Amino acid sequence: MDLYSGHINKLIDELAALPGIGNKSAQRLAFYIINLPKDRVKKLADSITSARENVHYCSVCCTLTDDDVCPICSNPNRDHKTIMVVENARDLAAYEKTGKFEGVYHVLHGAISPMLGIGPGDIRLTELMQRLQTEDVDEVIIATNSSLEGETTAMYISKLIKPTGIKVTRIASGVPVGGDLEYIDEVTLLRALEGRTEL
Repeated sequence: MDLYSGHINKLIDELAALPGIGNKSAQRLAFYIINLPKDRVKKLADSITSARENVHYCSVCCTLTDDDVCPICSNPNRDHKTIMVVENARDLAAYEKTGKFEGVYHVLHGAISPMLGIGPGDIRLTELMQRLQTEDVDEVIIATNSSLEGETTAMYISKLIKPTGIKVTRIASGVPVGGDLEYIDEVTLLRALEGRTEL
């Protein structure tokens, strides 16, 4: 038996389908939204719709942006000869919070995971290799997570890049095994970056 009306149940169901939102959190959010002034609800709905319609991949690094080229790639003060490869845009944001990395990024949008059916063709590796052919790059820093998938991806990328003569490094093990970069504090991330090793 449904406790609430159809509209409330539908809102709760949609919110509960979001990652990290359970049924109780979805109920709390639904009632919070219902009690907001109508203009605030419209702003929220419009911002969701606008983000979905206007955000796409950067044509250079594949991070999410609403411009053709993201602000990091278009910044002439960044070191474009050093590319840090990360699994997702949240990992990029985590490194940007340190304020110490002056290079640019490449976002894979995933990691190789044969168990989940994710192969090299399912992540943004082709775009990375195209960048390395067209840009003057000295070093590629692989900053994938310290999980089995992250390590597999790092080794695969290393084997692809080594023949080009470009230096390939891996972030140091300041990041715990099985840990996701987005949840690691800035000091640990910085130590991992400074202690990276060549693969």
